[in-house]
Amino acid sequence: MNKYLEQLIELSKLDKEIDDFGPRIAKVEKMLKLSLDKERDLKLQAESFQADIADAKLKKAKNEAHLAELSSKLKDLTKKSALVKTAKEIKALQLEEEISKEQCDFANDEINRLDKIIDLKQTNISGLQEKIAEAVKEAEEIKASIDSQIQAIEEERRNVYQSKDELVVQMSQKILTFYQKIRKWAENTTVVPVKKQACYGCFMRMNDKTYASVLKQDDIVTCPHCGRILYKEIAEEAQA
Repeated sequence: MNKYLEQLIELSKLDKEIDDFGPRIAKVEKMLKLSLDKERDLKLQAESFQADIADAKLKKAKNEAHLAELSSKLKDLTKKSALVKTAKEIKALQLEEEISKEQCDFANDEINRLDKIIDLKQTNISGLQEKIAEAVKEAEEIKASIDSQIQAIEEERRNVYQSKDELVVQMSQKILTFYQKIRKWAENTTVVPVKKQACYGCFMRMNDKTYASVLKQDDIVTCPHCGRILYKEIAEEAQA
């Protein structure tokens, strides 16, 4: 195989490895993000329940204050009833007393309802606190694992970059410029194999003359359709 072609194949493989590091790290970091999102959502739920409890306690306090006022009013009505003399006054006091008692019943019912809400929300918060503790532990474990994985990936990336630097030093500047020019648009399909007499970059079938040149591998051959650099697969070589 042509020396320059071997270098180009190796360089394209190294560039592909380098480009793959970003998605690999992003995939690993996504695991931690999902765990932290879960922890955040649980905490937001707990904060929402706390706000509901605070609101319910405020409404309960208002109803209790209103109930105290009604109780005081009923006592005053009882005192007044002993002093009134006419039937009209008695009837007016009785009506006012009935309204006050209905308001007392409503206030008591509302206080009971709010107590149930407070108890339910507190129970929900207790359950969430357990889940939050589990989520925090899970996030810490994932972070420790991710730190280890990223460290390994970064070490691997340094080695690949070193291999690429060593290879580039050995390459002809003219060949390297030619490769980089194609890579600007072809990216990781700059150097592609030929399978079944077709370019595996554009998947177009090539003529017999070009195919024969690829099989010989004496020179650098580009696809007549897309311009990518071509090389033969081992299977193609065996068939030839």
